[in-house]
This record gives sequence, structure tokens and C-alpha cells, in this order.
Amino acid sequence: MTKKIAFQGEPGAFSHAASANFFPGEDFLGCVTFEETLNAVQTGKADYAVVPVENSLYGRITDIHHLLPESGLHIIGETYLRVEMTLLGVPGAVLDDIKAVQSLSVALGQCRKFISGRGLRTINAVDTAGSAREVAEKADKSVAAIASRLAGEIYGLNVLAENIEDADHNTTRFLVLSPTEKRAPNQGKVKTTFVFRVRNVPAALYKAMGGFATNGINMTKLESYMVGGAFTATQFYADIEGHPDDIGVQHAFEELGFFTDYFRILGVYPAAD
Repeated sequence: MTKKIAFQGEPGAFSHAASANFFPGEDFLGCVTFEETLNAVQTGKADYAVVPVENSLYGRITDIHHLLPESGLHIIGETYLRVEMTLLGVPGAVLDDIKAVQSLSVALGQCRKFISGRGLRTINAVDTAGSAREVAEKADKSVAAIASRLAGEIYGLNVLAENIEDADHNTTRFLVLSPTEKRAPNQGKVKTTFVFRVRNVPAALYKAMGGFATNGINMTKLESYMVGGAFTATQFYADIEGHPDDIGVQHAFEELGFFTDYFRILGVYPAAD
């Protein structure tokens, strides 16, 4: 039976491409916001969601850190997408015809050298895939879009230039979310993601982290953010390499418990390459 996968953006967005990589051959549901994407799974409109959590150039996607812990959804997988920016023009246009380029401001910023090198005027938009759609609708040979190759295929645009991004390591990490918990078996490379709040005592964070060091647990991510608009209410989001059934992880979590007043595992899932 075909599954429906929710993602944020229009058809052809990089989130759409990441969703198709993880769920080839399934149906996909584009959503306007991250809240709408998570809600699609919460209400049964979609079976899973694929959402970006961090980018190698721009760091974390802040909305997800706030929304995910309160969503009631569970992380069951991850996937990485190499973000390859493509210049897309209407049929018949050639590179020398292009005078202006339209895309999401972040995408335009990632292609600054190409844009300035050709003296192009920039048009800010809210979505890379939406820009491709609008360029196709306007049918102006002087305006191109910066988006994914998938967006060009969907909206009938031609590739005028490939890999125009300034940095060749531009990669986004995506999380796969499910309404039900599906913990990966304790075999192979496994990641565990969790959130916690430390108690208001001196050196609580330092002591809470000590258990991971003494038990040889590699923590690949630790980030903090405020909750409830209070400067004193800080929540931490963490990724570790390991499974909760591992003895070392169990001991680390036990020590963490002495210095926290809130702890929740968001997912135990196979680590992607």
C-alpha cells in the first residue's frame, strides 16, 4: 500500500527530493509550514514527515527544535541531501539571456559568486520550488530560477547551469518522523536523539555530561534553546551514537537523571552515511 509523505514546501523543493530519496515511489504531500507538515502526520493526512533539522552552512533549523519535542511524533530515520543549486530557465532561453534570478533568499546567498559574476539582478521569494513554478508561469526568457533539478523537471524548465553554489559541501540533514515509535534494533550504527532540562543547581550541565564521557559515548550534537519565553528555562537537544540498550548508554542516562528534571527520547534510529 502506497504511503503518503509530508514535507515543507512546494513540489520540487529540496525537502521533496530528500523525501523521495528515503521513500522512493511513495506519494508526497507539500505543506506550507513546518507546523502544517507535522500536523499532517498528527491528523493522519500523511503517514510520515521528512523535515530538515540542520545544514552544513547555516546550522540548525530552529523551528524544528521547538516543534518536534511537543509534537508527539517519533524520529525513525535520517537522510542527508547534498544541496545542488541549479539555474533553471524557460524553454528556449540560454544562459546569456538571463538578466535576473529568483529564489529563496538563503539559496541566493549560497550562489552569491555566480550571481555577482554574471551581474544578475536578484528577486527574493519564499521558496526555491515556488520560484521555479513562477518562472515557468511567467515564461520570461530573461528571468531564471535557482532550485533543484527535480523542480525543473516538474515545472518544465531547462537546466542552464549546474552546481552554481559557492560551497561544494552544502548538505542538509533531514529527520523522518512517525506517529508511532519504531526503535531500531541494537545492531549496526544507531543514533539516539533526546531532549532534557537540567536542574537549577551549580555545574548541573557539566555533571550531566560527565556520564557520557566516562562511558565512552560519542555525543554528536548538543544544542540549547529557551522554552516558554523564559531566560531561565533552557532545554537541550542532543544526538548520541549508541542504543539505549547499550550498557554504556544506560549508565550515561542514569547519571544524566541525577541532574535533570525532564528527559525524553525522541527517537532511536539507524544512522545514515
